[in-house]
Amino acid sequence: MMKRREFITLLGTAAATWPLAARAQQPTMPVVGLLRGASLDAIGNELRAFRQGLKDAGYIEGENVAIEYRTADNRIDRLPEVIADLIRRPVAVIASTDNPSTRAAKAATSTIPVVFVVGEDPVSLGLVASLARPGGNLTGINFFSVELVAKRLELLRDLVPGVTRVAMLVNPADAAATASTLRHAEAAARAMGMQIRALEASSSPEIDAAFASFVRERPDALSVGPGSFFNSRRVQLAQLATFHRVPAIYPVRQSAEAGGLMSYGASLMDAFRHMGAYTGRILKGAKPADLPVVQSTKFELVINHQTARMLGLTVPDKLLVAADEVIE
Repeated sequence: MMKRREFITLLGTAAATWPLAARAQQPTMPVVGLLRGASLDAIGNELRAFRQGLKDAGYIEGENVAIEYRTADNRIDRLPEVIADLIRRPVAVIASTDNPSTRAAKAATSTIPVVFVVGEDPVSLGLVASLARPGGNLTGINFFSVELVAKRLELLRDLVPGVTRVAMLVNPADAAATASTLRHAEAAARAMGMQIRALEASSSPEIDAAFASFVRERPDALSVGPGSFFNSRRVQLAQLATFHRVPAIYPVRQSAEAGGLMSYGASLMDAFRHMGAYTGRILKGAKPADLPVVQSTKFELVINHQTARMLGLTVPDKLLVAADEVIE
């Protein structure tokens, strides 16, 4: 017969081990690696939309999913080491928020699921086999930023009377997007009787230098090319365009909200929410190969009427009526 003191000691030992056993049986919280080539500072609202998409799928940051945020801070050459760090972490899914980080993620892993937001056809970029059946470890959202270059030139023509010479600002560090952007722009410009002059910038000083060239060669208007780098520099771009009195159009509404004249493009908020929802579905067991690429369907024309007045431009009624938002 067990003595009372021995029973109490045994009971105490068992109780001490129960929490450890319970912890061992609890599943480890999955980790999502959120990756960006440019700065994260410029996409606070988009990150909230991403977390909302995760929440819609049943995942709340800090409760049942962790998010590791990583950025190359506009140094695209650093992306491989940034991704390698995520892979060592390790992460269950990589959420890639721009073209350069998505290409780098594809090169780095063929096993970890990658959900992307890109501004160009992912089939032509070599990211997926097809939109309906991606086929590998990548899927995501295309918000058509490159494909809409021609539409932005049309809008400039509608707003700026007699526009013929258009400067196109592109980022040489993202060579693939630059080549596609200029190809679309030059084809559209020929059809509209315009001339395109490419200006390159991949840093803030280079943006300053590009605008300084306007003093020598005065363009009728400016079209800012797509990419996360220019989005992260939207305040600088809007201020320089106003200072040099150059009518400019941008790919994302955040630029018009920052003082830019006009923007036309898909909703980044909507794209990031979709990315969050797809990330959640993959955490639940879905395979990227079986999740069709989402094509953005929500497009926004935003006109900053205050900036137009500062530039001495009269916005035609047809643009005011067509605009999704007019900032006064």
